[in-house]
Amino acid sequence: MSGAGGKVSPLVWRAGIPLAVGALIAVLPAPVGLTANAWFYFAIFAAVILALITEPLPSAAVGLMGVTLIAVLGLPFGVTQRAEPAFRLPAEAIKWALAGFANSTVWLIFGAFVFAMGYEKTGLGRRIALVLVQRLGGRTLGLGYAIMLADLVLAPFTPSNSARSAGTIFPVVRGIPPLYGSLPGESARKIGAYLMWTAFAATCVTSSMFVTAVAPNLLALELVKKATGVEVTWIQWFTGFLPMGAPLLLALPWLVYKIYPPEIRTSAEVPHWAARELAQLGRITRRELTMGALVVVALGLWIFGGNLFDAALVALVAISLMVVCRVVSWDDILQNSSAWNTLVWFATMINLADGLNKTGFIAWFGRHAAALLVGHSPLLVLVALVAFFFLIHYMFAGLTAHTTAVLPVVLAAGAAVPGMPVRTLAMLLVFTLGIMGVLTPYATGPAPVYYGCGFVTRREFWRLGLIFGLIFLGALLLIGVPWLGTAG
Repeated sequence: MSGAGGKVSPLVWRAGIPLAVGALIAVLPAPVGLTANAWFYFAIFAAVILALITEPLPSAAVGLMGVTLIAVLGLPFGVTQRAEPAFRLPAEAIKWALAGFANSTVWLIFGAFVFAMGYEKTGLGRRIALVLVQRLGGRTLGLGYAIMLADLVLAPFTPSNSARSAGTIFPVVRGIPPLYGSLPGESARKIGAYLMWTAFAATCVTSSMFVTAVAPNLLALELVKKATGVEVTWIQWFTGFLPMGAPLLLALPWLVYKIYPPEIRTSAEVPHWAARELAQLGRITRRELTMGALVVVALGLWIFGGNLFDAALVALVAISLMVVCRVVSWDDILQNSSAWNTLVWFATMINLADGLNKTGFIAWFGRHAAALLVGHSPLLVLVALVAFFFLIHYMFAGLTAHTTAVLPVVLAAGAAVPGMPVRTLAMLLVFTLGIMGVLTPYATGPAPVYYGCGFVTRREFWRLGLIFGLIFLGALLLIGVPWLGTAG
């Protein structure tokens, strides 16, 4: 449909590009060594990934439609290669289509979203942020550390950096610059620009610090497990990233202070402002205390009880107790559209990636990619693949589409190289998912919020994104490669 003046409606090109690319791939002959079945599957997969980028429909709906179409055609089951009894195919197809909803990772993601809602509903998240600002906000640099620490405290239980940073941290930070006459525009560099970039860059690092800090981390681990058999626990993720994550977080407010310095170096008014905001919140409530206790217990079980309790089961028990103790109501959970939307989205994404393995596409791609890498040392290939995976995020508006589209093929290419330390490669790749969000104004959920607030100009946002992106990637490779190689 065309709009006024004959212009093409945005919905038309957003839907048209994925459909056209999918159809073009489907009509091309299957490459040598790949079955027609696998090639048709890849055509639909490519169309779904492009639709996640162009967004003609909500992402969860796109994923569900893709899985449904593939199941109807029977593509994961080799229908074009062998006869299947008519009574078996529908049963196998629906089992495959719904398998993602039985995946424990999907329910862990859902549970973590409910945790985030508990932080918000009880006011505990805002209270934590304000307490840190009150204690550390006497100087601008101290305020930067307070913002970083607030995000760090919330990160293990908030699998959406949009909810954590844009929803909880940003409203607190946004109230500080006007106290000093720092507003978007000419006065932004007084203090506002420093605070906004510190908050944004910090949430990118904390998103890589914990497997439960951003939902695509959990999706990535499931894809790694299916592609390579490598399993990574909550504590293995944390200890794996800690040697590079801790120095980055400790240095981050200072680095921003030096690279993008504020004009105002002291912030004597901020602690008083935070104290007034805390006074309005009143004394800590029973619901906040209950929420805090459940958070501590869940974190303890995730870290120390991995051999006794599945992480998703811990999350489901915690949700049940949240309802019983009236921290949140069941109606609150039903109305949390983000949690249910994410559940459907990730259940279908896991299925779609699994289908690439079932049809043999990943194995085929890995063999051909490895042939191109022959003659190079495994270490050089590892560094090149991690850097490629990180920098190609300039092409993606969000982490999930990037993870689903690129991670399986990069893993396949690396795993097929003789002598490649596959576990080290897999962990380095998944560790990039949070920190790559710093690159662009569209790279991750909170980016448009901090970009749109007007304190950091368009030119500065791109410049700082490149600078801090290279710092983050450099720390990951310089520290992570030897550390994970030794630890492995």
